[in-house]
Amino acid sequence: MPEGDTIWLTAHRLHTALAGDVLTRSDLRVPRLATVDLTGRTLLDVTPRGKHLLTRIEGGLTLHSHLRMDGAWRVFAPDQRWNGGPNHQIRAILGTSAHTAVGYRLPVLDLIRTSEEESVVGHLGPDLLGPDWDAEEALRRVCADPDRPLGEALLDQRNLAGIGNVYKCELAFMARVTPWLPVGELEPDVPARLIATAHRLLEANKERFERRTNLTTDRPDRKVFVYGRLHQPCYRCGTPIRRKEEAGRDRLSYWCPGCQSGPGPTPETP
Repeated sequence: MPEGDTIWLTAHRLHTALAGDVLTRSDLRVPRLATVDLTGRTLLDVTPRGKHLLTRIEGGLTLHSHLRMDGAWRVFAPDQRWNGGPNHQIRAILGTSAHTAVGYRLPVLDLIRTSEEESVVGHLGPDLLGPDWDAEEALRRVCADPDRPLGEALLDQRNLAGIGNVYKCELAFMARVTPWLPVGELEPDVPARLIATAHRLLEANKERFERRTNLTTDRPDRKVFVYGRLHQPCYRCGTPIRRKEEAGRDRLSYWCPGCQSGPGPTPETP
């Protein structure tokens, strides 16, 4: 599931493969961009911003993409078979003489002026993996609405950019509270500790292909504490992990009813 660390790694791979080279192939397969031809322009850089990717191209243009749940960018060598999905899922192709980047299942793909990037990312809060990360500002934003459930506050990209559903569930577990506990009911030091932990986890995972939130062990079967572990025993107390679906599969919440306190959530969704 793409979260801030996935986006950072994707941007790093795209930048390494394409930045500084002239585009020899350009194919944007969305109706509004079908006639756009970027060949002959130099790809300048690829920058992550929260869960957004900003691919800057010579001439003051930025190709803005967002992966949401299922999107992906893959980089291929000239003689390499494209294996990111069937051809009908391809939404963008950017090629140079050395590499080809293929965007699959991209739900958001826009071409904007680089000078207007703020129109698509200006609403975001401090970026957990950005050079301008500001923990104090992120804390202020998360705590601004004390009645808001913790999970919602963490997922709101206007508070801090980069946390997705996996980290939301894992952070709540580490704090021994449910995602539904209002922020104002947390112990005073918990919000700051959660934000610091989030920053540490994303930094630790940004160069990994397999995310790990349980940093206390290298066991391959214990990468995460609760996410995706429905009915499996909690590593802390042995209670079976439960799940709740709140707004589609991108809002599944996993938690341990044995050691996470707070308002009682509704029964799990099959």
